[in-house]
This record gives sequence, C-alpha cells and structure tokens, in this order.
Amino acid sequence: MRITVDVKANSRDDSVEDLGEGHFLVRVKAPRKKGKANIAVLKVLRRHFGRHAVILSGHTSTRKIVEIEE
Repeated sequence: MRITVDVKANSRDDSVEDLGEGHFLVRVKAPRKKGKANIAVLKVLRRHFGRHAVILSGHTSTRKIVEIEE
C-alpha cells in the first residue's frame, strides 16, 4: 500500500494523523538534520501500521511517498 505522508519535524511528540484517502500527517520529535526525521518517520509508521515501511520518494522533502508492506 502506498501512502502520502506530510512530515512535521521537531514536534512535541510522535504521532500519526489520518487526513483521508491515503494521506497522513506524521509528527516526529527528531530534527531534520542527517536523516534523523526520516528514520523517526519510519519508526512511527511501523508502530502505527504494525508493518515494515520504506520511503520511496521525498527523502529531502516534507512530503513523502511511503510503501507499507501488505
């Protein structure tokens, strides 16, 4: 399953908000530097869905396309 993820780094807490139609807002505590936010996003999504997640595109953007294993 492919989803679109908007990322808010440096947030107060880690959370996932469903915006509808395969679009999610993921807030992470981690900063954007050195890929720390990307790693945190994957951890939060794995915890939320209970499945492995991989960023397909948008590694340096706040909007990402993520593949969640079925």
